[in-house]
Parts: sequence; structure tokens; C-alpha cells
Amino acid sequence: MESNEDKNRGSAQDNMDQEIHSLTLVLFGNSTSVQFGHDNILLGEEQICIKTEETPRIVPSHIQISGHHVSVFNMIDFTECQLDLVYQLVHENEICAFIFVVQLGQLTDADKKCLEWLQRVFGDKVLQFVMVLFTYECEEECDTMSNYLKKNPVKKLLKKCGERYHTCSKTMNDQSEMRKLTSKIERLFKKDQGQCYTEEMYNKHLGKRKDQKKTDESTTKKEGKTESKEKTQGKHWLSSIKAHFQKPSHQKTNTALKKSKASSCEQRDETAEVRPDRHLQQEETGETERLFRKLHLESKKDKLRAADVLQISSHSLQSRESCAEEELVKNYLQKLLMMNYRARNIKTKETNEHHQTQTDKDMKKPKGDIFNEASSSNAVTSKPDSIHPMDVQMAVFHCADSFLKQMMVTKLSQCQFALPLLVPDPFTQHIEFPLWTFRHINKSWKIRKTDNDFISKVQSVCKAETPMVSFFRFGSVSSSKSQLMNSLINERHNTFFHRNCPGSSRTRLLMDGVVEIAWYCPSGKVTDKFTDCVAFCNLHGNAGDHETQMKILTEMSSVNVVLLTKLDKNDKNATKIQNLYKDKKPLICILTEDESAVTEMRKGKYKIGLKDRNQADVSEELIRVINDCLSSSASASVFRLEDVSKHSDIRVDEEDDEDCRRGREATQEMMSLLKNKPLTEIKESFLPCQGKLWHLWCQKNKELHRPQGEELEQEISRKHTEMKNIREKQHQNNLSKFIKSFFKNLLPKDANWIFFLKWLRILMDEFTSADLSGLHNKYNERWSAVIKLKENAKPKSEQAEQLKDAQTELERTSEELQSATFGLEHIMREIGQIYESCSSVKKNKTDLQFDFSSLPSVAAEMMISGFPLELMDGDAAHVPVMWVTAVLDKLIQKLGDQRVFVLSVLGIQSSGKSTMLNAMFGLEFAVSAGRCTRGAFMQLIRVSEDMKHQMKFDYILVVDTEGLRALELAEKSTRHHDNELATFVVGLGNLTLINFFGEISSDMQDILQIVVQAFLRMKKVKLKPSCMFVHQNVSDVTAGEKNMEGRRRLQKTLDEMTKLTAKDEVCDAECFSDVINFDVRHDVKYFAQLWEGSPPMAPPNPNYCENIQELKETIISRASKSTGIRLKDICKRIEDLWEALLNERFVFSFRNAVEISAYRRLETEYSKWTWTLHSAMLEIENKLHNQIENEAIHEIDKTDLQRELREKSEAVNKSISEFFEKATDADILIQWKASFEIKIKELQENIVRQTERKLNVILQQRDLKKKVDAQRTHHENTLLEKSKELALKLKDKANDKETLKREFYLFWEECVKKITTDSPLIKDIDILKDVKILLSDIHESVHVDTWKNIRDIFTVPSYAGYVQFKRSSGVTGHVINVFKTAKHNLGYSLSEKHEREIKALITDIDQQIDTMIRSFNISKMGYSNSCIQKLTDYIKRANVTFTDQHKMFMEANDPVLYLKKKSVEYFSIFQKYCQGATSAAIFGEIICQKLRTPIEHSVYIQTARDLADEMRSNCPSMNGNRSNLEKHILKRLAEENFDKCLTYIHYPRDHFKSFIRDEVSQYMRDKFSVSVELKMSQNIELLQKKIMKAAHESTQRVEENSGVVDVWLRFFTLKLSGVLMFSVKDFSGVNHDDVDDFKLLEDVIRKELPPVMSDISRELRTGSFDEKLDVNNRPDEILIDHFCQCCWVQCPFCNAICTNTIPNHTGDHSVPFHRVIGLNGWFYKKTTNLSINICTSSVAGNGCFYPNASDDKVPWREYRTAGGVYAEWSITPDLTELPYWKWFVCRFQKDLERHYNKTFQSTGKIPDEWRKITKQEATESLDKYI
Repeated sequence: MESNEDKNRGSAQDNMDQEIHSLTLVLFGNSTSVQFGHDNILLGEEQICIKTEETPRIVPSHIQISGHHVSVFNMIDFTECQLDLVYQLVHENEICAFIFVVQLGQLTDADKKCLEWLQRVFGDKVLQFVMVLFTYECEEECDTMSNYLKKNPVKKLLKKCGERYHTCSKTMNDQSEMRKLTSKIERLFKKDQGQCYTEEMYNKHLGKRKDQKKTDESTTKKEGKTESKEKTQGKHWLSSIKAHFQKPSHQKTNTALKKSKASSCEQRDETAEVRPDRHLQQEETGETERLFRKLHLESKKDKLRAADVLQISSHSLQSRESCAEEELVKNYLQKLLMMNYRARNIKTKETNEHHQTQTDKDMKKPKGDIFNEASSSNAVTSKPDSIHPMDVQMAVFHCADSFLKQMMVTKLSQCQFALPLLVPDPFTQHIEFPLWTFRHINKSWKIRKTDNDFISKVQSVCKAETPMVSFFRFGSVSSSKSQLMNSLINERHNTFFHRNCPGSSRTRLLMDGVVEIAWYCPSGKVTDKFTDCVAFCNLHGNAGDHETQMKILTEMSSVNVVLLTKLDKNDKNATKIQNLYKDKKPLICILTEDESAVTEMRKGKYKIGLKDRNQADVSEELIRVINDCLSSSASASVFRLEDVSKHSDIRVDEEDDEDCRRGREATQEMMSLLKNKPLTEIKESFLPCQGKLWHLWCQKNKELHRPQGEELEQEISRKHTEMKNIREKQHQNNLSKFIKSFFKNLLPKDANWIFFLKWLRILMDEFTSADLSGLHNKYNERWSAVIKLKENAKPKSEQAEQLKDAQTELERTSEELQSATFGLEHIMREIGQIYESCSSVKKNKTDLQFDFSSLPSVAAEMMISGFPLELMDGDAAHVPVMWVTAVLDKLIQKLGDQRVFVLSVLGIQSSGKSTMLNAMFGLEFAVSAGRCTRGAFMQLIRVSEDMKHQMKFDYILVVDTEGLRALELAEKSTRHHDNELATFVVGLGNLTLINFFGEISSDMQDILQIVVQAFLRMKKVKLKPSCMFVHQNVSDVTAGEKNMEGRRRLQKTLDEMTKLTAKDEVCDAECFSDVINFDVRHDVKYFAQLWEGSPPMAPPNPNYCENIQELKETIISRASKSTGIRLKDICKRIEDLWEALLNERFVFSFRNAVEISAYRRLETEYSKWTWTLHSAMLEIENKLHNQIENEAIHEIDKTDLQRELREKSEAVNKSISEFFEKATDADILIQWKASFEIKIKELQENIVRQTERKLNVILQQRDLKKKVDAQRTHHENTLLEKSKELALKLKDKANDKETLKREFYLFWEECVKKITTDSPLIKDIDILKDVKILLSDIHESVHVDTWKNIRDIFTVPSYAGYVQFKRSSGVTGHVINVFKTAKHNLGYSLSEKHEREIKALITDIDQQIDTMIRSFNISKMGYSNSCIQKLTDYIKRANVTFTDQHKMFMEANDPVLYLKKKSVEYFSIFQKYCQGATSAAIFGEIICQKLRTPIEHSVYIQTARDLADEMRSNCPSMNGNRSNLEKHILKRLAEENFDKCLTYIHYPRDHFKSFIRDEVSQYMRDKFSVSVELKMSQNIELLQKKIMKAAHESTQRVEENSGVVDVWLRFFTLKLSGVLMFSVKDFSGVNHDDVDDFKLLEDVIRKELPPVMSDISRELRTGSFDEKLDVNNRPDEILIDHFCQCCWVQCPFCNAICTNTIPNHTGDHSVPFHRVIGLNGWFYKKTTNLSINICTSSVAGNGCFYPNASDDKVPWREYRTAGGVYAEWSITPDLTELPYWKWFVCRFQKDLERHYNKTFQSTGKIPDEWRKITKQEATESLDKYI
């Protein structure tokens, strides 16, 4: 049988070719994608056009587009709550297309949900009718359309919609775009053969949903699972919609629809009391949906996540007493998480709309009387009912994920509110028991045994066995059951919400059928209402309608209490009441229409009347009756919360949630391993790595950082060995089954892993709670005994012995308590120790099934998921730096190097620190009386996206710490530990909260002194944290005068503590504000007391919660002005702080690695900036040099150079500004901005000044060597003219090449001989001979023969042999001999000071001489012994430079050498003369020959500079700063001989230069073909183009101006003057007057120039740079000039080089890693033993040294007091020495001993540990540390 759909398709097919006149369109999507307005063609001004009649209707807009009648239905922002309109839409229309409106470039999750909504409501069939409409705001956005469509989400969207899309303006006001849209829709309609989306398709979709629902219902019955919200909604909406729209025909008029609706409404009114349950359920579901929609929860079903609620958002910083309905959820959660029980009291803001309307009506009414007005107003509702507070709570509960539910219930319990025990699903009515939500709740109470004897109990509510009293209501009653229950539990607090609570309304949708539970916990006082803990359950709503809940409660209760109007047999609930009466359990009937007092109807059955009775009397009677019932045997049943899960007709969340169930099962399996194990032995058995071995390692580590004695390095080496052995033992410990089980369940990271961790914490708390409670009681008893003995102490030995025994017992109990404390943090501590031991021994554990390097990743994931990480081990009082930094490194990998604001807290023990943080941020730090937090923990809090534009960081890192002045440590010395902890967290925090409890006491003054000391230390190490003081438990926080007085006293105390502490810290500070920026008016907060009443039944004080909110707002406001700190910098800060604390003197020991790292990055950038400026100036210098040589310019002015450099200078200045503004460490770098800007400015001025001086020297030299140049040019041109004459004679033999060649070279040799005869030859030079003669003349006492044994002064071990004493007698020879003999016999040596001064002098002379020799420009000017007269020292080294320079001068200026080199070139010209070539052709070849030398010079210079640039980029040793270069030098030294090592140690600058030269030579050899030749070819090609361009332009100019050849030549040389040393003077004497064919001249140059270029390229070889270039232009010298412009000051102890890259820098000299001082010749006094001490470890010890070989002893710790160079160095204690130098000493031990004539023996014996360092480890350490 053919379906209607097929018929429609056939009908459409018949009319397919006809024009389509009408189209029905539906637009849906997000309103942000559309701009409504009167010119919007499709939508107009209204967003949703719905007419509110008896039946709401969606009305289309009708428009004409291109002859089409288009009906547009606007469903923008439509929701499922308007499904009745959807049915009306498909019932009355056939839809041609659904237009999905999406904003171009912004496909959001909301957009995707729109399409999902359409598919869910209309079925999958609808997708074939969907077209995507991308809207844009400006046409430029369309340019990116093609790229946008390639994005994966967009591709998926279009694929789903059949690749159909169109673009148009967001305003939809362009007619052409609309026409194109309708054309596309028309094509789609034809493609689908005229098919539209019809009602039949919609009905089929609803039918499928109904069938699926039935299937799900049957599955639910079998498996206990609830059907989804979506399918349930489908059923209810289908029923309600079809009640309105029954389809008698294809179309139905509006009137009929209205009648149908009206009829339905009437029927509902008539049957309001007896309507069927199904109809009622449908109506209630609709109301529920509307409620969720009002609360903006309709799209968040099961999607409210705890992580989202806990993040810092703008809403979390606003405290409101009233808000709009859509903000109720956020406000409720915000207040609840802060434990503010007023969360249920939030009011909704009322609009003035209704009030204004009523006022307008009243204005129009005639004036009447009060009686009429009052009666008529009764018929009018004054205002709509607000949302019920409990509906808000339950709506959030239903929409929350498991973790948020648990958090909510935990906070409700802390607020002393009743908790949801049985919860019906608002859509399916399935009853759920949320057992999981109770797991974190513990209750504590005291049971009074005698007047002074109590039993304290702390139990999980899930496990606690208590009696339970159930309350039920039957029918409608006048009194509130919940209010009555509150009077039993806490008459001052609304534990159960009731009708008289603030905010209560008549509309309560989600509480019917909900069972709530609360516990009464006695305090052990005589005023307790109940002597033991009692549970109270309250079934909301009519109990008769909720049989399942009632059945469960009556089965488990000890006493049943029912509330009803009266006992009536005819009541519909009479049977249920009768059953309760017959039950053995006590029953109490409370009758609202009965006036009688309590009456016992029979044993255990009572009735109490309420009518006209005092509420307090009724409560007392009820309490008495319940106590009687509980004491009877009839109520012997015990209630345990967990047992509720045994009932089969309810769902249990722990069972229903697969992840939760699997997490519990895995945890139970793990906890089963602990059965029958004594709690105090568990950690030792199952967690061995963190016990005695870890504590011993910590002790050794502290000893290591505080070395004693003279043999420091041996002591340090021994400690290292001992610590390594401890790590080996840790590593050898087998993994316990407990830890293996933990790894097995955690590492796969299944979906249940967070549940697993939560369960583990829950079950471990349950496992330890009983024993810990007993131990706490035992500790308190023994503590009291000790106090009592102290108070009664008398000087009797017996009592003293008793006190000693009591203190011993107390100490033992404290140790037991520490051993018994067992939680998730201890497991993670064990994992940290497993990681550290594996890292230390560098191998995996044998029984570890995965690589240990993955362990930090687990902890990082836990931090991201909201678990705290232990920062300081509270038991060992130690920071596991290796573990913590590894975790943070993994965190950076996962999150990126995010910025965080560190908030730390300090305070006395049990002052409420953790409670405050938990309330402020919703955290879960352990809170209870006693020592809860041990050590320090840190936890991440995410900043929401909406807040990131206000903040400059992504997370807040909260650091919670243990309490200072712990009672159980009172007998121990805690001051040092408290100081360490305070210094550590203050240094780590951007802001530290100092928490006090009550007024300032003596203990608190001690804490203040500790805090002040910590801040003083931060000031001295240039850290700038801030602080706020929080005074908790202040009785009257509103008393302004009292608070001001408190602030004044605090300020006074802080100032006194500052003065006192400043003396200890040697710091100049008079008041606390001198230490940090502190304002007592704003930085001190007063908190109300935490509890509103007496625990355990007291709720938190709302004023306390408001104080928390104010503090949170202040913190965030303060934080918003901070840039925070990056995670990688936190790693460094933790290391720096802990390393400094391990040393005894924090300030002296602290190294700010973050600041050092930032400065190193700045230095690297500075190196780049200086390289840019130097390179630019070299280009400018080369250009101007050419112009000087070409006589194009005749003077050099500084302003010209500045102008030339301006462009690069501005670029560098811009780069500097951007670096300081955009750098990640901008807040740290800013301190150096001004100084570096000044340095760059000074550098620019300096290079301009130097270049000006050099160019002026060149100008002077140009004038001086004019004669030499003129003579050479004259000889060259004379030969050219004579060869021309010879060519005329031999013209007839032009074809006889051999004859021409023979004749030419005979002629050439004769001419050269004549020139040589007329001009003296340039001779070779003997520099040393000149020096000897000159110095002998100057120093007559020194004979010439003395110089035979000349030595290299730079390699001698001592300068003592060069020192002579001056005597007044003037005797020289005899005294010298006597002196030499005395030195030989007595072993005379210079003092260290004198040796160092001589060495500095020689080094300085070396540098100045080198600069001076280069300034002589011998390669251009020639050598004269007058140069020697200017140099009276250090000539041996200058010999090479002189000789090289002179050789270059000879090659350039010796007539024989020069003319010999030119003979080949001129033979070619001679040949052309013979062949009769034209003057232009010959002149062109002459030009090319003349260009050869300038081209070669220019190409070599440019290639050399390009090479230097390339090496700066590509060569590993050259592509960084000087520290990087030094690292490569040290690696190379590991392969070199000792002589080179010695040069590096004593003359580092020379070695650096030598290394750079070697690197350049090696690079050129290795990269010759791929780099040098390539660059040469590129430069030749570029230069060739410039020459040909100059020739062409010269020809054009001459032809245009009818010029002659001189004009052409002048213009040609001028164009090349900045590129080549090439000028008109080079052609003086060359006859070229007859050249008139300039085109031919240009062509000849074009032809002859490439061979010249090829010859130059062919002659290129590796060594040619040294031969062809001046020294200053070589690539190695360019790099040397760049790298060696820095500080070269060496450490007076170890000779390490200051790493500052700026010469003459301000501040101290420093180096990250010092060396063994024996490398510099230091030895132990009165011995021949070289020292093995290292500077950084020596200054940590208590040894001494003797400066300048004197007898004055100076303590290493006070090395600066030695003065001089010692005072100029900053050496901080640090045990992270470079292993390289230890290996170096072992490798070159013999050489060092031979060089210094001393040994590494006795006190200087090299530790065995040093000899274990391999060469590979040594070199790898360079990469790690440098």
C-alpha cells in the first residue's frame, strides 16, 4: 500500500518543472548570529513572534522575494519547553527548509546544541531539509571563508547538513543575498523532488521515541536503571500536545484550535480533585520543566560540575541578598560553599511591572470605600509566587554531577541542615538513595557517663549506629511538621525548611516525596535533649502518596511520629495509620485538631494534641516521650545509613554509577590488605621508603648543607656517599602489595580514577578514625597529667621522677599518634620517595611494572583534579625538592607554563586556617581539633575565563600549612622549625594570610616575631611578598572603635617585633612598614566567631561567612594588581628557598634563580641587540671606507654616522621596549630596563665614536699613501701605453699567438727591470731583531744576548723571575746575581696579590698593543721601525701580527710582485690591440681588469660578514651568549692537552679568542662548499648586477646629455663609490679620449665582467680570508669583537670568570658555578698540599683562608672582609657544584701538581667520589647546569 509520503512525492514530481510560488521556511539557531531590525528582510524586529491567546501560537512573517511568497517561522532560541508550538507548526504547515543560522567564524557549543535540539525534536529525517546560513558583520570576514570551511568542526557540521550553506549579512537586509538564498532553497526543493517536511514525518519520529521508551522501561525494571530525561519528556509532551491538537483534517482554523484548548482547560478545572495520576504527572512535569527553565538549568541536566563551581568567577566575588531568578543557582551555591546557612534565604528581585499596572488601574478607578476595595482586592493576586528555596536546592542537586552532589551534602551538613536521604526523580519518579553524598560526613558527640567522665565519639554517618525517629504527615494539616522537628533538634536553627522560613512560597515542586535526615548530637552536658546521637527522618508531602518511602522508614525507624488533623476511620489513610498502630515499634500521633496533652493510648502508643497549645510545651512533651520510647525494648532497632541501600525498590547512586562502583570495589580490594594490621605499624610495613630511611636522609642533607671542620670537600663527599647509600636502601625495598594495588588502579587513568582516589580517602579515614580517636583521648589525658605535675612540682626527686616519666609517656603517645596517622597524603609521600630513590640511583625498581618517570604525571593529574600536593613533609620537616619540582614540571607539560597567584597561610595551631580556606574556596583541607595539617600542602584553583581579562594569571595556588607552636611539640624546640616554615611559605607566597585566634597573647607575639623575621629576610633577598592579618573569633566585629584600638595595638606590636628582629638579621628597619608595604587600616581583617552557638549542633555563624566573602573579595582585588608567578618559576623559587633554609644563614645563602634566569635571558637579548648594532655599523663603515678611498668624501662627521645608523638604532630600541613589555618576566626585568637602555645608548655612542676615529685615520692614511698609489698607477698605465705602441708594431702578426706572447713578455720584463731600478724594493722585516736593538739602547744594562732565552711570559707559572729589586747604590750586575742566588736557595715567591697585579698589567698591555698595531694599518701603509719605538713591551706576540700585515703590504705595493701579477691581464689587452680592436672595446676590458681587485676585496669582506652572521645563527657554540660559548670551550678542553687548559684557567680571554678562531676555521672547512662558496657566489652575482646597472645608467646619462667618455667614467665610478674602492684616479695616464661608442663599451663590460668574476670565485679557498682581508674584517675577528666585549674579572679564589656580559658593569661579580680553588694554585698553609675546596661550599663552612698570602686569617663566611677584589664578588653557599671541575682535577692531577710544584695529598686528598665521575658525566653536567 502506498504511503501518504510516497503520494506526496509523486504529486510533487508531476509539478517539479513548474515555478514554485510559495516557500515555508523555519529559522533556528542562536540569537547572537542575527541582528533584528525593521530592515531585516527575513525576521524583522521581533525575536520570537508568539501570540498569547488561550493557546500560544507561533506566527510566521510573510514576505515577497523574487516572485516567491515566503513564510518565515522564527524559532531562534527555541527550547523543548515550547514543544506544543512545534506540534502546531508541523500540524499546519509543510516546511520546505530549516535555515540554521550560525555566525561566521564563531561555531560555538551552543550552536552545535541547536542542531542537536532540532534533530532530537524533529527526528533524523529533518537533516535533509537543513541549510546552514553563515552570517557576517563585515564583508572582510568572508575573505577567510575558505579557511574557515576547512576547520574540522565546520566540516562535520556541513557534512551533517548535506554540504548546503549560504552566507549573508547579520542584518539580513541585502535583497541580492536573499534572492540567492531562495534560489538555493528552490534548487533544494527540486532536488528532493518537491518533498517537504510534513506532520507525518514528525508523528513517525514521536512514535519511534515512544517505542524506544517502552523498551527502556522494561530494561529499567530488570536492571534498576532510570530512563533518560529526553525520552520521558517525549512521552509527556506527546500526550499533552495531542490533547490540544487532534487532527480531523489536513488544516484546522485558529477558531477550532482555540475551542479545543478551551475545552481542555474546562475539563481540567472540573476534575481538579479527581484527575488521573497520569494527567497530574503530565502537568507536574510541565511545571518542573518551567522551573528548570527559570533557573537556567534546562541545558545543564547532569552537567553542573564541581570543578566549574569551584573556579574563581566574577559571580563568586559578589555577595547578594537578592537576585534575578536565573542567578538563584549561582548565589545559592556560592553561599552554600561558604557554609552560609542563609543560602536558603536568597530572595528574587521583584519587577515593578505588576505594581505599575495595578497603580495605573487604580488611577482610572473612581474613588470608593475601604470595604469595597478590600473585598475586590481579594480576587486579585498581588504578585506571582517566587521560586521555593528548596526547589532551588533540589534542582541543583538533580543537575549536579556526583562530586558536586557530595560537596553540596557535605556543606549542608556543616550548615546543620537536613540532608536528602530518599530523592524521587522529578521526571521518572524513581527513588534514589544518594549514599555517595554522605561519605565525607562525620559526626562527633559526647556521651556523659558521670559528672566528669565522658565518652567522645567521631563516626562517619554512613557507619554510625543510632536510633532513628521517622516523621510523617497524613493529609493537610495546619501545623508545620518540619518546624516541630526543628524544636527537637535545635530550636534556634531551621534544620528542616518549613513553611514559615524566609522565602517559603506556596509553589513547591521538587520536595514532595523527598526524605530528609538530620542527627542530634549531644555535647555531654546536662542540658542535652537526648543522651545519645539520634537520627531524625522527615518525609515531605502526604505520606499516603509515597508508600515506598514510608515503607523504608517504618522498617528502619526506632520510633514513628505521625502528624494529622485527627484520628478518623473514614480517612483515606486510615489503613496505613492503623498498620503503624499495630506495629511493635513506638508510635506518636500528633493531632492538630486535638487540645489534649500527651496521652499514652497503650504501651508505646501516644497521642499529643496541638490545638491552642504552647509550642514549647508540646516540644518538651515530645522530647520526653521520644526518650521514653528510645529507652524501651520495643525500639531496640538500630539505624545505620548504609543499610538503606539494602532495599530493592530504590536506586542507590553508588551502584547505579558504574565509575563510582568500580572505584569502590578497587578501593575495598586495596583496603582488604590492611586487615588485622595494627594501625601504628601499617606505615612502617606498607610504606617503608618514608620512614626511618627518609628521616635519616633528611638529617644527612641538613648536615651536608652545614659542613664543619677544615676538610670540607672530604666531609661533603662522605655525606653524599651516605645519602646515596640511603637511597640505595630505599630503592632495594620491595613494593608492598598495597602500593602495587594503588598503582594498578591509578595508572590506567580510567574514568573511575577520581572515584578511586575519593573512595581511598574515605575508606582510609574510616579505617583509622576509631584508633586515632582513642589515641587523641590518650594523648589528652597524658598531656593533662603532665600539666598537673608541673603545677604541683616541688623540689623533690620523687615528683621530678614522676614528671619525667609522664613526659616520656607523653612523647611515646605522640610518636604513636604520628605513626597511626595514615591517609592518601602518606601514599603520595611514599610514591614521591620511590621516585626520588629511583632518580638518585638512576634505575627503575625491579618490581615496578612501569618506568618511574611517569609517577610525577600521576600527581600532576591529581593536582589538576583538585587534590592537594604535599609541599613539605610534616613528619620529617623537609621539602622533597626532586619530587615536587618533577610534579610541577609535569603540570607545566599538561597545562602550559601558566601564571599563578600564590596565596599562603600561617597561624597558630587550631586557629581555623584550613577551615577559612575551605570556606573561601570550597577546598577540602582536613579540619578538626588538634594537629590536622602537617607540613604544607598546595592546591590549584582555576580562574574562570570571564575573570582572566581582569586577572593576569590563570590559577590561584593555595598553600596551607601546619599550625605554629604545636602543643604536642611544646616539649621540643619548635622555634627553628616554625622559623623555617614561616620563611618558606612567606617567600613562596605572593600574599600570605597571618591567622590569629582571639586577642594577641604571648604565644601570638612569638608568632608575630617569626612572621616579621620572615618578611625581613624577604626584604634582604629582594623578594616582595605582601601579607594580611586575620583575627578570628572576635566577639563584636561591628564595633569600629574597638577594632581601631586592636589595629593600633597590632601595629605597635609589629613595630616592636621589627626593631627586635632587625638586630638579629642585621637590617635597618624601625617599623613594620619599612619591611613591606603594609597598611594597618586595610590589611587587618576581623572575623566573627565560627559557630553560632555551641558545637556540636551549632551552625556556622553567617557573619563569619560574610567575613570570609569580604576577605575573598579583598584577596582577589589585591591579586588582580599582581602578575603572579609562572609555574616554572615556582619550581625555582621552591628550590632556592629550601636550599637557603638548609643553610644556617638564609639571607647569605639565598639565590634568586628566577631573577638570575631572567637576567640571563636579558643578557642573551642584549647580545643580539649589540650584534645588530655592530653589524649595521660594519656595513656603514665599509661603505664610507670605499667612498674615502675613492675620494668621494673628504671628511667624516659624527652626525653622518648617527644618521646612517638611525634606522637600525630605532629598530633595536623598539625591540628593547617590546622585550621589557611582553616578556614573561616583565615584572622582574623592569628593574633593569633603565640601566640597559642607558647601556645600549652608550654602546651606540661608542661604536659611532670608534668608527669616526677609524675613518678619520683612513682619511689621513689616504693622503699619506697617495704617492705610493700614484706611483703604482703611473707604472701600470705607462706599461699599458708602451704595450699599445708595441702592438702597433706587431699588428701584422696578430694571428701568431706564440710570437705575440714571446714579444710581450720580453718587453714586460725589460720594463719591470727599469721600474725596479728606478724604485727601491720593499724588503722583508725582522721584528725581533729591531726589538732587541731598540730595547738594548733603551736599557743599556741588558745585553743583546740576554734575549736569546726569551720565553712566553703568558705561560710562566710565576712572575717572580722577572722581578728585580731597585737599590739606591745603583749597582746592577752584582746585585742581580746575588738576588738570583738568594731566590734559588730560599725559594722566594711573589705574594698572590703581586702575582695577580702583574698578570693584570700584562693582560692589559696585551690588549692595548694589539689594538695599537692594528691602528698602524701596516697592510696599507707599510712597516717602519718607528712602530717599535711606540711599543716597548710584549713584542714577541706582536711579531706575528707585524709580519702578516707587512706581507700584505708587500703584495699590494712591491712593483715586481704587483706587475708580475698583472702581466696576464695586460697580455689580454695587448692581444686585442694587435687584433685591431676598437678603443671602446679595449677600454671596456681595461675597466674590467681595473675592477678585479676592488671586486675581490668587496666580495671577501661581505662574505666574511655573512659567515659571521651565519655562525651566530647555526654554529652551536656561537648562537648564544658568552656562557654558551664557554660551555663549548669546556667540552673541548676535555679533549685538549694541559697547556691549553692552563691558558684557559689563567688567560681566559686569550683562550676564548683562540677557540673562536679555531671554530671559524673548522666551520669554513666543513661548510666550504655549502656555505662559503655559496655566499661568495651570491655576493659576486649581486655585485655584478650593481656594476652592470651602473654601466647602463652611465650610458643613458651620456647619451641623453651628449657627454664624452670622461663624463661616462666619472658617473660610473661615482655610482660604485659606496660599493667598491674604484675611482677615476685609477685611469690616470690611460688614453681613452677616442672612446665614443658607449653602447659597445657597455656590451664589452657585460661580456668581459663574468670571466673576471669566475676567476675570483675560482681562486677562493679556505685560507684566502686571512690572505685577502685585513685583520678587522675577518669573520673570526668580528666574532671575537662581539663575544669578548664583556667582563673578564676572575674569582680571586678559583679564577672562574664573571659571567656578566657587560664590561665595567655595576654591582658584584658573580658566576653560577665556582671551581676547585687548587686549580688557581691555592694550597693549605704551611703545607705543599693543593686545596680541593670549592668556593661555594667553603663559604657555607666554618673554615678560614689567608688572603694575598698574608698571615691574616679571614673566615670563609666573611670573605668580603678581606677587602679588595674579595669584596667585589658575590659567592653564595651552594652544593650543586659542577661535576666537570671535580673530574677535571682528577684528569689533570699530575699536570697541576707539576705546574704548581705541590700535591693533592693529606688534607688536599681528592675524594674517592670524585674519581667515580666519568668524562661523559662531566660533559653532560655542562648541558644540565649551563
